[in-house]
This record gives sequence, C-alpha cells and structure tokens, in this order.
Amino acid sequence: MGVRKVILLFLLSLILLEPAYAQRYDFVVAKDGSGQFKTVQEAINAVPDFRKNQTTIYIKNGVYKEKLTLPSTKTNVKLVGQDVQKTVLTHDDYAAKKNRFGEEMGTTGSSSFFVYGDDFTAENITFENSAGPVGQAVAVRVDGDKVMFKNCRFLGFQDTLYPHGEKSRQYYKNCYIEGTTDFIFGWSTAVFEGCEIYSKKGGSFVTAASTLEGTPYGFVFLNCRLTGDAPENSYYLGRPWRPFAKTVFLNSYLGKHIKPEGWHNWSKPDAEKSTFYAEFGSTGPGAAPKQRVSWSKQLTAEEAQEYTLEKIFGDWDPLATKQTPQAGK
Repeated sequence: MGVRKVILLFLLSLILLEPAYAQRYDFVVAKDGSGQFKTVQEAINAVPDFRKNQTTIYIKNGVYKEKLTLPSTKTNVKLVGQDVQKTVLTHDDYAAKKNRFGEEMGTTGSSSFFVYGDDFTAENITFENSAGPVGQAVAVRVDGDKVMFKNCRFLGFQDTLYPHGEKSRQYYKNCYIEGTTDFIFGWSTAVFEGCEIYSKKGGSFVTAASTLEGTPYGFVFLNCRLTGDAPENSYYLGRPWRPFAKTVFLNSYLGKHIKPEGWHNWSKPDAEKSTFYAEFGSTGPGAAPKQRVSWSKQLTAEEAQEYTLEKIFGDWDPLATKQTPQAGK
C-alpha cells in the first residue's frame, strides 16, 4: 500500500508541475525533442503575427546552428535560455562567402540572427558567428525598436554586433560582447550598461557608429568594462563609419589596450567637425583624458546627467519590462 501511494503521489506531482511550467513559457525549444520544437526558428514561426501580449520561448541548453530571422510581424517575442554559457545560437556565414549564385553575401548577409520585430527581448543566451577571423561576420543584426538583451553573450571577430535600425532603440544589460575590428557598429541608439566589451588580438577599433544627422544619441556605454587580450595601446574606442557618429563612454573602465589618443577619424578629417565622441569618469590604464584627440570631448558632470535611460529612450522604459521567472534546471 505504501509503494502504491508513493507512485500515485509522484504521478500527481507530474500532473501538477506540467501546467505550472507551461504557464511560465508559451513554447519550449529542445534539441532532444522534450519541447514543442527542436529548432528556434520553428518556435519563432509559430508566434501569431502582431501579437500584443508577450510570447515567451524557453530554449533548453544546446548548440543550435541556425540562420535565424525574427520577422517584423513577430512582435513582443521573448527568448529565454536555460544557461547563457550552454544555450548557443550560432551560424558561420561571412561577407566574402559566396551564395548559390556565386555572389558575395556581404556584411548584412553574413548575419547569424536578423531581429526585425519590435519589443524583442533575449535573456541568458549566447549569440555567435563562428566563421572565425575571415573579415566581416555578423552575429546579430537588430532593426526592431525597443529591443533588450540581458545577460547575453555576443561572440565573433569583425562586425560582431550590428545595431542597424536607424530609428531603433536598444538596451544591453550585463552582456558580454567580443570581437576585433568595428565589432559594435551601426545606426541605432543603443545603451550598453554594465557590459564587458572584450577586444581580441588582431583588431584595432571597438566601435564604428553611423548615427544619422540630428539623432541625439548614438552608442552610450554606462559603467562598462573594456577588457581583452589585445596588446597594449592597440585599440581605438571608435571611428566614424558615417560623419555624424556619436559614441559616449561614462564611468567605464578602460583596459591597457586602449590607445591614449582614444579616437580615430577614419582618414576623414571633415568627420572631426561633425562626430561627437565623448567620455566622463573613465578609469583604468586606458583612461588618458589629457592625451585624447583634440576633437573629442570630456563631459562635465552636468553634461553627463543628460545620459539617463529616460532621456535617451524617451517613452520606452526597458527596466519596466516584466521579468520572467527562472525555469527549473
């Protein structure tokens, strides 16, 4: 009688636990078939178009080699990984790689993940372009508005992360981003808070903003750490891909790999007049305010107060986003 009771209690616990798990996430992706889908793209495709409520997709640990697209019709989607180190979304295209017609893919075509949908969120996931040091190879290109990444990793070499949308607002919280040349580049307004920006050997520029003229904010780094295994004095903080580039570092630690001059004009002297490159409260061996190029700026305390999430993002508050509970492991 005791054994039967134990079995009944066990079966009852499974029945009760399953609905609780289902309530946490709308879809579950698992390579071993234990979820509704085996691939991430299948789960994305299953999201109803233009849904107003958030659709949460839980991704179990595994390496998912997929070239992913979140279409503009898939709004309010949230991806949650089981473990940031073990939930890996990866692909290996690169700009010089030929497509089936013998044409080069180009930088955009190399992207492992295209994010076009608005109100997208990702947590605890590694996004990777695994092509290696073969030129431009994008891990994630983001065009959607109000996009947030929390506790995510972005792995690659040249052109790792592409905040592309001209009107896109993006927030990166406690993320790890690595690469070589221009490995954070694009048009978007993007805030990186509490992130580690890791410069790998063989590169020379951290950022390459292409901010549109009249856009008040470009790339903003708040309380970040710039680290890496690159040689001393080998990296610039940024260079202007387009003439009105804006990039600001506030209260960030700059490693010894950062050059004393800080910024480069990309051999475009006219860009020195229109770019806005600035710092406030930089620390570490790479902080050298008196040695920076004359056309960059050291912000005053009053000017630094203009760099709040509210002022940068306007009517979007990424911190007000509903938190998703952790799934059992």
